[in-house]
Amino acid sequence: MKRFGILLSVTLVFMSFSLFAEEAVLIDFSLLTADVDIVGDDGVNDENQATMINFADKAGTSFTEEEKRYMQTSLAIPNWEVVLASSSRTVTNQTYSYVRPAPVKQDERIHEDYRGKTVLGARIHFPTDPFNSYAIIKPPFEIPAYEPIDENDLYGSKFNNHGVVKNVGVLKTLSISVLGRNFPNGLGVILKNHNNEEKIIFMNYLNFDGWKTLTWSNPNYITDVRNRELAKYPLYPKAAPFYKLVGIIVYKDAAQEGGDFITYIKDLRVTYDKAVMDLESDIDDEALWNILGDREQSRRTAEFEKLGARQVLRYLEQQKMHIDETEE
Repeated sequence: MKRFGILLSVTLVFMSFSLFAEEAVLIDFSLLTADVDIVGDDGVNDENQATMINFADKAGTSFTEEEKRYMQTSLAIPNWEVVLASSSRTVTNQTYSYVRPAPVKQDERIHEDYRGKTVLGARIHFPTDPFNSYAIIKPPFEIPAYEPIDENDLYGSKFNNHGVVKNVGVLKTLSISVLGRNFPNGLGVILKNHNNEEKIIFMNYLNFDGWKTLTWSNPNYITDVRNRELAKYPLYPKAAPFYKLVGIIVYKDAAQEGGDFITYIKDLRVTYDKAVMDLESDIDDEALWNILGDREQSRRTAEFEKLGARQVLRYLEQQKMHIDETEE
């Protein structure tokens, strides 16, 4: 009887830890390699098919069909950018701050999670002057939370696990797989939720060599169900909340040397409580009322218009830039 009681207690403790937490990939850079040729017909892949966005509709009627062909972008690694703090954004520092796809060697000594994969490599040129600074590794556009895969995708799931995780109640942990080069710089992650609130989570310092998974654990996460505040919330038509990746921030302290900084990032993962359980319903609410579809359609339109306007301006600026004939 005593043994049964111990076994039951262990089982209840295990359930209190595992009942709530879900694990998901926030973003995996090994899946963001360029796999389709959009810019030219030279056979060189330059965009990532799964995360393509076409913003030609927002360009107006003054562009030719050929020009509109180039008005597409994606989360392919070469499209990501490094934005330095305004106090550090000199021409030299910004010129030498950029990202590149970094292939990991096919070597048996390398863990299989990284071996042969392509990850995001970042070079940041910090100022050498003795003051605090930072740089943000950002996607080429704000990742839309509700972009649909096709016309049948009512809930906009194109970027799910490509920078967006939905139905997130409380974050339990956030982890990032990063290759350190013994730099003393700090590393953080910037997230945004469904209320448009940004949250910066400091992960740790990068003064190590080799691959390491840095993990942040939410100090306010309650693991014991008996200590949780129990409440019931309305279900339909409440939309499930989400978190999306805004950027990865690298800090430089005033006492640090400055100059070139190098690191490599493979993926980010989260564990969290579901905001809404996946419950079966006797009636298909959405088919009857279409409240969520209408609401999320308006959100997608707003996101897409903002993205399209910015990308068109960037395209126009690129067309105005001088091109050296020797570079053609």
